[in-house]
Amino acid sequence: MTSPTDHTGQTSETSEPRVPPTEITGLYGGLMKVAMRRVLGGVPVGARVMWHHRGVLGDTMRFGRRAERWDRLDHTLATLATMAAAAEVGCGFCLDLHYFRSRDQGLSLEKASEVRRWRSSAAYSPLERGVMEYAAAMSRTPVAVTDEMAAALLAELGPDGLLELTARVGAMNMTARGNVALGIRSEHYAEACGLPPMAPAVAVASAP
Repeated sequence: MTSPTDHTGQTSETSEPRVPPTEITGLYGGLMKVAMRRVLGGVPVGARVMWHHRGVLGDTMRFGRRAERWDRLDHTLATLATMAAAAEVGCGFCLDLHYFRSRDQGLSLEKASEVRRWRSSAAYSPLERGVMEYAAAMSRTPVAVTDEMAAALLAELGPDGLLELTARVGAMNMTARGNVALGIRSEHYAEACGLPPMAPAVAVASAP
């Protein structure tokens, strides 16, 4: 029996992950749960799903921690890019998590809350809009990045900044597409901590 999905393939709010969660055990598992509770207030269902393959989980977490140390791209731009990529793919968990964490990372809540309708929102600077356009274009199938997009950002960010932007969007695509495929959905962290709801998405006309 298949799970109900929306147009992105994301499972509905009432469905279970496509791989059943398991109990996180052992010394390493205990330390991981403590760290997650400290940051998130609980252990995400996705972590319990990924515990079936600790090598994949551990390597993914290590990569994520190392990526957080990259510093050639402004932090606000990096966060907006990853959120725009998550929105394009349709990963509710990723969007909610980054929105929740934005309050502790110095990102404007207005900017974070408007990501799903960044094309029409007045909250962003031209550079922020260009970064999100690149992230969304890179997250489509087939990839829709143009020479003009890349050239404009190369001039603004430099080679190292554009490379970091591309790597961050690529990493978010791996996470977001994996979550959607596995049916890992939002756990409403932002709602639980009292943040206003994110603005709804605005329909975008398909290219001819």
